[in-house]
Amino acid sequence: MRLAVHETGAGARTAILIHGIMSDSRAWHRVTHELEAQGFRVLAVDLAGHGRSPRARRYSPAAWADDVVETVEPMLDGPPDVVLGHSLGGLVASLVADRLAPRAAIYVDPAFAFPTGLRGLAYKAFFAIAPRPRRGALVRMNPKWSAVDVDIELATLRDWDKRTVLGFADTRPLVPPARLVAPTLVLLAEKSLLITERVASDLRRRGMTVATVPGTGHTVFRDDHAGFMDAVIGWLRSVAQPAGAIAAGATSA
Repeated sequence: MRLAVHETGAGARTAILIHGIMSDSRAWHRVTHELEAQGFRVLAVDLAGHGRSPRARRYSPAAWADDVVETVEPMLDGPPDVVLGHSLGGLVASLVADRLAPRAAIYVDPAFAFPTGLRGLAYKAFFAIAPRPRRGALVRMNPKWSAVDVDIELATLRDWDKRTVLGFADTRPLVPPARLVAPTLVLLAEKSLLITERVASDLRRRGMTVATVPGTGHTVFRDDHAGFMDAVIGWLRSVAQPAGAIAAGATSA
């Protein structure tokens, strides 16, 4: 499947951005502008069932990754400089990275695990049957979001195919990358929905840098955009140098 791609910037480096479930490429609007200012050409995709991309008969993490690779590979002259994904997009980004071998990978509160037991059943039920929220409810749930981000979320929810939740009917594929293909940053919310301390410790053992943006919820880049960008840009600079550290605005998880 060929996906809709929001392509901006003309820098020498390329960044591929992959959104989370219920969202689309519009969610990255501020991130895109800042990456452009850092010299990146940005390819922000709409996954199948989201935004301007077609709907699919069946959804799964592997199928979403196939679509991304099929769509962006012809747009690349070589390995992308960074693949960045949020939530479901973090999981998809890890599968894409395994095939495109980027120079760096960033996974934001990624779907590398799923709650078990009653909590897991509650999560699935929420995604399957919860109505699309009204503006007031969305603002109450996300008090740190800008008015623009609230408007974008309402628009992306209108364009979202709720059948995409069936892609999580089987949660066994929700696992961390089997191998480290590039320097990797896992950037977590202070209260991550998906990544427990046990999972975070396992990610470190696999060689990933794990950091937290304080005071943020699951949509880290909306709750504290400045802190998120400080962490991302600081880390990208650090991995391009012999030694470096995560920029101010993130703390080790």
